[in-house]
Parts: sequence; structure tokens; C-alpha cells
Amino acid sequence: MNCTQKSKIDQVTEQTLVVGIDIAKRTHYACFVDDRGRVLRKSFPVLQSKKGFRQLYEGIQEACKSLRSRT
Repeated sequence: MNCTQKSKIDQVTEQTLVVGIDIAKRTHYACFVDDRGRVLRKSFPVLQSKKGFRQLYEGIQEACKSLRSRT
């Protein structure tokens, strides 16, 4: 493992929320994972619109709150 890869891994803490997004033409899919790879929210559709982005953003805020409350 090289030095830059290790430093990137070290940046992930208990307070880190990993958001994975599968980009598509109209409907994307996102999921939330914590620092240990546990799925916090299974894949869900994200529409390519203001409403879809707003829903994704609100979901991220909720997931961050739940991460903070666990520690």
C-alpha cells in the first residue's frame, strides 16, 4: 500500500459518511455507507431534477445526524 492510499484511508473516521452514486441517464441510484462499510441506507433512486437533488441532500443530512448520534 503506497503512502497516498494509506493517507486517504486514514481520513475516513467514525464521523465519515460515504455516499455511493450510480450515475445513469435519468434516474441515478445512491446508497449510504459508514466508515466500516456497513450499509446505512440501501440503494434508492435519485431523479435528475431539483426535487431529486433536494431529496438526496435531505437524506444525506439525516444520515449525518444518525452518525453523530451513534458516537
